[in-house]
Amino acid sequence: MEIERKKFQGVLNILSFNRHFYVAGSVVLFLIITICLFFNVSNFLIWLIVGAFLYGLLMPLIVSAYVYDFSGYYNFNWLNQFKISDSIKNTFVNINAGFDETSFIIKDKFPKSDLKVFDFYNSEKHTESAIVRARKVTVEYPKTKQIKYNQVPLKDNSVDIIFLLSAVHEIRNNEEKVELLRECKRICKLNGKIIMVEHLRDAPNFLAFSVGFTHFFSSKTWRNVFKEAGFLSTTEIKFTPFMSIFNTIKN
Repeated sequence: MEIERKKFQGVLNILSFNRHFYVAGSVVLFLIITICLFFNVSNFLIWLIVGAFLYGLLMPLIVSAYVYDFSGYYNFNWLNQFKISDSIKNTFVNINAGFDETSFIIKDKFPKSDLKVFDFYNSEKHTESAIVRARKVTVEYPKTKQIKYNQVPLKDNSVDIIFLLSAVHEIRNNEEKVELLRECKRICKLNGKIIMVEHLRDAPNFLAFSVGFTHFFSSKTWRNVFKEAGFLSTTEIKFTPFMSIFNTIKN
């Protein structure tokens, strides 16, 4: 089964999941303009404030449209560089944080391979409004299993590829990230791959999301948690200026 993405679905998701941010921002902007007009603040300062607010409200939508609607992220052709074979002997795992837009696409791309999907969403820890709303509308892949982030119910050395696609940043504690990656290493076969995609806490994402970029983590943080989990070498490949693909192999 393939879930067809609508036009501008990435932007619509951002607006839907973060509508509290846009409502609050619009109300604050209205109040500031009202106060400025009441106190006869200069037009230049008013336009400066309006411009700053509009930048903060609109730039995330523009970047999201680029990344999620126009970059080709969801056609998954970027996976071709990893030369992943499709075989009935393969076992793939896709781990998400309660919002899954990728499992059906992975299965369509690798129809012969066995795909197992796990969800580590924890309602007590993952309390941000955006992820709570996203979970309510996600289309769950058949037989998706709810798990703890550090307990994947699979045997040692049993998985060829593990996908972690825009999910692990929802684990805010670095030691818990390490525990998840150690568990991924345990279930990976020798020379099995982990492919992780994340926005980063860096300059491009600051320009795109302003203070919202703190929801993400730096490249250094990700490299450190992979190293602490026991992976000897991790490669980072840029997918657009705003997203990175981390690729590591169990050896």
